[in-house]
Amino acid sequence: MLAGKRILLIIGGGIAAYKSLELIRLLTKAGASVVPVLTKAGTEFVTPLSVSALAGVRVYTDLFDLTDEAEMGHIQLSRAADLVVVAPATADLMSKMATGRADDLASTLLLATDKRVLIAPAMNVRMWQHPATQRNLATLQADGVLVAGPNDGDMACGEFGPGRMAEPAEVLAAVEAALGTGVLTGRHVLVTSGPTHEPIDPVRYIANRSSGAQGTALAAALRDLGARVTFVTGPATVPPPSGVTVIRVETARQMLAAVQAALPVDAAVMAAAVADWRVANEGAQKMKKDGSGKAPALEFAENPDILASVARGTPRPRLVVGFAAETEHVVDHATAKRARKGCDWIVANDVSPATGIMGGTENAVTLITEHGAETWPRMGKDQVAARLATRIAEALQ
Repeated sequence: MLAGKRILLIIGGGIAAYKSLELIRLLTKAGASVVPVLTKAGTEFVTPLSVSALAGVRVYTDLFDLTDEAEMGHIQLSRAADLVVVAPATADLMSKMATGRADDLASTLLLATDKRVLIAPAMNVRMWQHPATQRNLATLQADGVLVAGPNDGDMACGEFGPGRMAEPAEVLAAVEAALGTGVLTGRHVLVTSGPTHEPIDPVRYIANRSSGAQGTALAAALRDLGARVTFVTGPATVPPPSGVTVIRVETARQMLAAVQAALPVDAAVMAAAVADWRVANEGAQKMKKDGSGKAPALEFAENPDILASVARGTPRPRLVVGFAAETEHVVDHATAKRARKGCDWIVANDVSPATGIMGGTENAVTLITEHGAETWPRMGKDQVAARLATRIAEALQ
C-alpha cells in the first residue's frame, strides 16, 4: 500500500527506540523506502548498523557532516520525503518541535520540512501527563502534526499508564492513513463511541456498561482504509485509536454538539451507547442521605436523539449507520428503529448479560438495511469492524 512512498524516519532517544527497527521492517515490507535519522540519544538504544541494515541505506546522524551537506543538505533531506515520522518522539523532541528549536540534525529537519509530520510519543507516564508536555502536544496538533498513541501499559521504569509508544503496526496504519493509500482516501467519516455519563450530582452519574471497544475498532478500521476519521467518544474504558481526530465528551448533549460541529461528513457511524435519559433536577451539591430511609426523587428528561438528528438533518451524510443494542426481539426492534430514525443501516446486537457482548471482546451482529436482515457469525470486534468498514467503503464508491 506504500509502494513508491518515501518516509523520513527520525528515531529519538528512548527505550522504545527498539520498536523503530520493527517499524522499518513493516514500512519496507509495505513498499516504502525509509531514510533513517538517528539522534545522538537514539544511538544509546539502537545502533546505526542495525538501523542501516534494515533500511538498506545509510543512516544520517550529524548536522555538521560536510560530506552529507555536499551530497544531500538538510534542507533537501527534509523535503525529499512524502512523510516525516518521529518514532519514538521523546518529551525533549516534542519540546523542540513545539518551540522551534533546531540544534541538531533531527530538530533542524523538522523545522525545515514542508511535508506532513507524524509523531509516536513515548515517555514515562508522569512526563506524558506533565502540563508542559500536554501544552507542547496541543501546540503540535494545532500546527497540523499527526499523533499516533501513546498507549497505556507497563513502563520500563516499572510504572503503568499512558506513555508507551504505539505498536509498530499501529504506526504503520497511521502512516498509511496520513498518505491516503486506502480505498476511503479523501472520505471523511464520523464515528461515535462509548457510553455517556449523565450527572445526578457532582459525584454520581447514570451510565451503562459500554466499553467503547466496537466504536474504537471501527474508527481504526476506517482509518486503515484511508478515511479521515473524526472520533467522538464518551468516557470509554478502551483508549481511542491513533491516527484519528479525537473529541472527548461526557454527556449526550455534549456529544450532539460535537457531532454537529463535525459535519459535513461522507458517512456517520453512530456506535455510541448514548443514555436515553438524563436527570432533569441534577443536584448542584452532593446528595446525602439523612437517615430517614427516603431516597431523593429524581426527575428524568429525554436526551436528544443524535442518530435521528443526523439522519434527518442537513447536511445529511451519504451513509448513516446506527447501532441497536437490544435484549429481546433484536431484529424486529432494530428494523423498527431504522425506519423510525431515518438512517440507512442499523447494526443490531443482543446485549443480554448471558451473551457477554456488552463490554466484551466479541460481537454477534445483524446488519439491517433496506434489503432486509443479514446475520453475521459471532467474531472478534476487530473482525466485525473490518467487515463493516469494507461494506461502508463499497457503499461510498
